[in-house]
Amino acid sequence: MIIGFDHVVIAVHDLEAGVAAYQTLLGRSVVVRHSHDGIDVARIGLDNVCVELIAPGNGPSASRVRAALEDGEGLKSLVFATRDLPRLHRRAERVGLAPEAIAERGAYSVFRFATERTHGLRLMALAREAAAAVSPATTHGVVGLDHIVVRTPDAERAGALYGARLGLDMRLDREVAGRRLMFFRCGDAIVEVLHDPSIDTGRDRFWGLSWRVANADAARARLAEAGVEVSEVRTGQKPGTRVFTVRNGACSVPTLMIEPSAKPD
Repeated sequence: MIIGFDHVVIAVHDLEAGVAAYQTLLGRSVVVRHSHDGIDVARIGLDNVCVELIAPGNGPSASRVRAALEDGEGLKSLVFATRDLPRLHRRAERVGLAPEAIAERGAYSVFRFATERTHGLRLMALAREAAAAVSPATTHGVVGLDHIVVRTPDAERAGALYGARLGLDMRLDREVAGRRLMFFRCGDAIVEVLHDPSIDTGRDRFWGLSWRVANADAARARLAEAGVEVSEVRTGQKPGTRVFTVRNGACSVPTLMIEPSAKPD
């Protein structure tokens, strides 16, 4: 029922600064800007996900964004895409995710899974009447989202959430440097779950985003020229991939750029 990611939500103190950072990072422009109920919003559209930047404005919901920013800027929510929201809602009720009621928002409908059932992460599901707008790509910009990383103190619990309850397809389950790593397919991207026993709150954490680029060398050069601090290009963990790390300019979201392995003819 979940067919991919709809968008990720990144909270920032200054929307203009956040927009400038992500337009540079992704090589894409903002396609939608609006304010709603005290939240200022800007959206950048890619082929398989949107990045929604939010900042507190003037209105009753601004306090919620300020509360989210108390522990810093960064990735705050993940929204899954579905074509049949009522069916997914019924499934969420059956598997104990205690979803909130579906909210109709004109061109789309959405509901949130109970945060205590998703181990502290803000997860939502959304169905659109029409596809979201996609930002035109610049030369050597980001192609799309490759994976989102979640850290958990309880690998079995997280595996049950993303596999059994949310119905994502587990593609990998292995030990890396003494820690369990699981990959769950979500559309053409991945939820990567990393066991992290150092988390002492008991709650899972969003960690970072990995973006696909067609040419790692060219993408790195574009960002370096724009003043973004980046690592050298190196061989990725997945055979055939090449990666580099973005060290700033991502609003406190750990960020990796990935040149995927070439597909066989």
